Amino acid sequence: MSTAAPPPQPRRNSIREALIRPPHAARVDMTGKHVIVTGAAPGSLGFETARILTDWGATVVITTRSDPRAAAEALRLAGQNGRTPGHHALDLSLADSVTRFTEWYAADYGQLDVLVNNAGVHLDLLAQWKQPRLTPDGVEIHWRTNYLGAAQLTHQLLPLLQRTAQKSGAARVVNVSSMLHSRGSNAGLFSPPPRYNSWTAYGLSKLALIHFSFELQRRHGERDGVHAYCLHPGAVYTHIADKGLAGHPVIQSIRRALAPVESFFLLTPEEGAQTQIHCATQAAASGGLYYVKCQPAQASADAQDARISAALWENTLAWIDGLG
Repeated sequence: MSTAAPPPQPRRNSIREALIRPPHAARVDMTGKHVIVTGAAPGSLGFETARILTDWGATVVITTRSDPRAAAEALRLAGQNGRTPGHHALDLSLADSVTRFTEWYAADYGQLDVLVNNAGVHLDLLAQWKQPRLTPDGVEIHWRTNYLGAAQLTHQLLPLLQRTAQKSGAARVVNVSSMLHSRGSNAGLFSPPPRYNSWTAYGLSKLALIHFSFELQRRHGERDGVHAYCLHPGAVYTHIADKGLAGHPVIQSIRRALAPVESFFLLTPEEGAQTQIHCATQAAASGGLYYVKCQPAQASADAQDARISAALWENTLAWIDGLG
């Protein structure tokens, strides 16, 4: 265990504490471990995950879509030990961006103990889009960013995870899903629903991440020592809603005015990051499970269909192979 002092805890309202009771992952000495955390802009779950793991001694590399250097500097200032995480731009909606990142990381670091697939988008929170928004390669934005981008990143880093596991005994992939995965259905994974709804699209992408986690564990957990985890972080007050309400200035103004009330009832990013930190660090945490509040939980019935997981895996590999 590390002997460094724990980070100062923010003062909490006792009523709020009684309502939410957020669990915290037990501190683990991560010295010598190499970790990637995607989507680590200030104010995000990824930022707090990277900050805590850096404080615990890990060598952390963060990604953001824009200005990762500024995010890394903010992490240095927020951390306890004055260390600046490695950083690199990464846009999960662009295949070339993913490939550039994985090639850079493998060349510069050569070790990967934990990959935290935290980055994601939830757009059109008012469900006003009548047609899907497509990425440059013609794929629906939530599916492309939240699922396919994370799957491509994981597959391209898998050889490095396997080599690290051979040396250390284990490596981990932590996929940040959502309780909203229940908005998706297995049928929608292979054939888009007839009527577009952004919330359903988001749910499908998060359901796919759970299938991906379970299948990764089945194929590489016992055989290679690469263990996979998926989780719901809780209802967290972050900037993701700002992007989801883009183009609606009146509603954004109302939300800003109500921010104190909203933040009272939602987890802070530090609190919301605890379950992914638990999955990334705790020796007792088993792979191949879905976690909520740092404990195994039950995913939807659709998520537990192993035949669908295997079929989605094969379809995804075919898509990734087609990128070349």
